[in-house]
Amino acid sequence: MKFRTTHKRKAPAVIIVSLIDVLMVVLIFLVITTTFKDRLPVNNVPTVRNPDGSLAVLGDHLLVTIRDKAPYLRLNNKLVTIHQLSDKFKEHQLQDTNTTIVIRANKLAPYGQVVSVRDEARSAGIKKIYEVRQLPADR
Repeated sequence: MKFRTTHKRKAPAVIIVSLIDVLMVVLIFLVITTTFKDRLPVNNVPTVRNPDGSLAVLGDHLLVTIRDKAPYLRLNNKLVTIHQLSDKFKEHQLQDTNTTIVIRANKLAPYGQVVSVRDEARSAGIKKIYEVRQLPADR
């Protein structure tokens, strides 16, 4: 039985060792230069389920409701514009530095309005900004 071959093998066209080195350098470069996004914290607003299945938010807060049709914004169930909302946020932040904003938007509400409300709250210095989402019926 002859297990060994007597002829010489050819050198491979691609040298695997140097290829692995190059790939590791590229991988390290990508990891170092990638900017990582800050993930938004999961905000758990204290809620209870009403008998009709809707959610009620507990605690003292400013409730901003964003609807799908104009006028879009309501602050504690009163119609407001984005400028009035900004003034109210600043007013409440001066009175209480621990002001909490709860944003409730339905599925069809313009996303730009949600972003505008968040921006106005942040520019007023409010740090506690929560969003209420409709939970599925089975939860």
